[in-house]
Amino acid sequence: MERIAGINPDRFLWCCADLGVSVDECASATDIALVNFEKLLAGEPSLTFNQLKKIADYFGRGVLFFLEQTPVSDAAVHSPQFRTLANQKPELSARIKALIERVEHQRTVYLTLRDEIDDGSYPRFEPPPLKGLPPKQAAVTARAWLGLGPCNDFDSYRRAIEAQGLLVFRSNGYNGKWQIAKESPILGFSLYEPECPVIVVKKQAADAQQVFTLMHELGHLLMHRSSSIDDDEDMHARGGEEQEANAFAGHLLVPDDFLPAISDRERPADVAFYDEWLSGQRKAWGVSSEVILRRLMDNRRLPRELYAAYRQWRNALRLEDKDGGNRSYRHREPKHVFGDMYVRTVLSALSGKRISLSKACSYLDNLKVKDVHLLEGHYAGT
Repeated sequence: MERIAGINPDRFLWCCADLGVSVDECASATDIALVNFEKLLAGEPSLTFNQLKKIADYFGRGVLFFLEQTPVSDAAVHSPQFRTLANQKPELSARIKALIERVEHQRTVYLTLRDEIDDGSYPRFEPPPLKGLPPKQAAVTARAWLGLGPCNDFDSYRRAIEAQGLLVFRSNGYNGKWQIAKESPILGFSLYEPECPVIVVKKQAADAQQVFTLMHELGHLLMHRSSSIDDDEDMHARGGEEQEANAFAGHLLVPDDFLPAISDRERPADVAFYDEWLSGQRKAWGVSSEVILRRLMDNRRLPRELYAAYRQWRNALRLEDKDGGNRSYRHREPKHVFGDMYVRTVLSALSGKRISLSKACSYLDNLKVKDVHLLEGHYAGT
């Protein structure tokens, strides 16, 4: 097959450096012989169009990106939000960096479609003025802004946030481009943008673990009006903006007026029974025992050493591995990953003939045509 001349080797090397991968790793991931890359770096025609397309997809770039002869401008390629996250965590893996860029692309898709089909029913992001408020007061205001009732779970919290004009994505449970790997320390990130911020939460074994990450990221967006990327260490920070986001999440999920429902007299002597002691509240509020215990500790109702003992006991447990996903429900996966608001927008654009079926498949995580029709049926209740 004909080999393409004029591919800029410097742009290829920039992509490798940007994602932190070697030429060998790129060759292995794209299943292209290493000798082709050696010829490319020597300035020789070495790749077919299909091979170049594979490389472009791997790096999340367009084919034309590699045919430009000018140097790459980092500011032109990466958004301010991307650069903020990369500066916060310079050790970010290539997969996480690629995920951030895909999330930004999905937001652009959503905003483009929303603006085309908007009939006035789409929510606009109009955050309450929380900047500078103490976390407790900010949480009280945010809870009222979200319109939260007394009983919630991850899905209801997600719906409440999306109803205020944000997008909430959750990584999927099987190996793929929308997964945050189990071994990755990253638990979530948020991309602040005045028109439509996005929160991304790592899928974990228990929904309650995801809930705290969700509200921690919301705290960054509402209180700090900034993008952030967080790992387990950040979720237990004792100072700075991370501590403020933790306090915000704790007060929002477990307000002071919830705490009298917990009986100190019934607290077990053994921390191994704390989950059973708090089971009713955990289920009603959609949170983990740890969140409740932290709030009790902050209210001087639980000694710090008992909170630490519980955390040590919990961390020693090996939670059941629930990764893997059920591929028989592949058509519903976009809803789990991108949220109801995003999926409804794509399907509305498809039914209104504003996008083609192939575009809809692409926007919905490359679903097959039959799965898009199944998804339509799922939303139609058939």
